[in-house]
Amino acid sequence: MKLSVNWICREVLFASREYRATLALRDEVLRIPLGLTWTAEELHAESQCTHLGRFLGERLVGCLVLQPLDAATVKMRQVAIVPEMQRRGVGSALVAFAEEVARKAGFSIMTAHARETAVPFYRKHGYTIAGHRFIEVTIPHFAITKALGT
Repeated sequence: MKLSVNWICREVLFASREYRATLALRDEVLRIPLGLTWTAEELHAESQCTHLGRFLGERLVGCLVLQPLDAATVKMRQVAIVPEMQRRGVGSALVAFAEEVARKAGFSIMTAHARETAVPFYRKHGYTIAGHRFIEVTIPHFAITKALGT
């Protein structure tokens, strides 16, 4: 008998147990490898953002942050996927969900600072490079953008 797999994307409430799990995942995948630690200012700014997670049952397998920049533009940040779940569609589903959430909130443009190694992933999802390569948190990045259709 084959069991159905319960995959879901949903908003994660700031300061909740699930939010703390997103902090731990972002730490593991994005921050600790670069020697970064959270500052009080960064953690405070998180309260002004929308936090999204991809879950397999109750297990968090991916997350990202949406940070409003202005009335039209939202920045996607801190996209992190559990290492053994990468290249299995988790990131694609999470980004598509983030675009839907942003559209429903009235945003028309999604931007991000993508690590150079992640640019092919974002291009596959309709993002374009906006500008030149730059260094952020010690590694090469590109600004990317996408118009969110209605």
